[in-house]
Amino acid sequence: MVVLVLSCVLCVSADSQHEDTYIGGCSDSDGEDMTSLDGEEVWYADFINKRGVEPQPSFIDHMTYGEGTYEQAVANQQICRDNLQKRLRALKNPPVELDPPSSPIVYTKDDVEVGQKNVLICHVTGFYPAPVNVSWTKNGVQVTEGTSINVPFPNKDGTYRQTSRLEFVPQQGDMYSCTVRHRALDQPLTRIWDVEVKQPGVGPAVFCGLGLTVGLLGVAAGTFFLIKGNECS
Repeated sequence: MVVLVLSCVLCVSADSQHEDTYIGGCSDSDGEDMTSLDGEEVWYADFINKRGVEPQPSFIDHMTYGEGTYEQAVANQQICRDNLQKRLRALKNPPVELDPPSSPIVYTKDDVEVGQKNVLICHVTGFYPAPVNVSWTKNGVQVTEGTSINVPFPNKDGTYRQTSRLEFVPQQGDMYSCTVRHRALDQPLTRIWDVEVKQPGVGPAVFCGLGLTVGLLGVAAGTFFLIKGNECS
């Protein structure tokens, strides 16, 4: 598979140092059309479900893209594939360089509390070409509900990175795994994550108990000397 990618910086603000980037790319079987702000996706084309997606966090002012944005992305894909075929013929089908992904990093969005909803994140980077395939398991059973993955995002060295997410409710003893597959790998990469809730240490309780004991001894001693003083007088 040969990939053709167009990446350009649409706008850079010198005052506040923000960078708006557009990325469009295609292969003979896949495609990407995405806009980002400071490295975070704000819009991308979901060609599988035939719609535009605006994965913007709730704490920012939502940016809405006008009607026809997805249709333009579809048209861009056709142009991209036409250009790709022309380049392949001109370059006489050059071999594709393969870069395997590094070992995935798995972490949670929030601090873990048993019984409280959370998001498990699997971050993969350093691979070429895009994309990677990411799958999840819970206690050895494959999980698909509550999973999602963003579109590939280019690194400065020409490789890509992707992040997959799993919505879950942690329970003590549960074991999750994130498995990454890529054509440059001889075998999949798997990272295990266990639900481990930190128990409060005994140190504070010991110091509290010791302080209370010393305080009671002090009160008893003071009472004793007060009584003795009254007897002497």
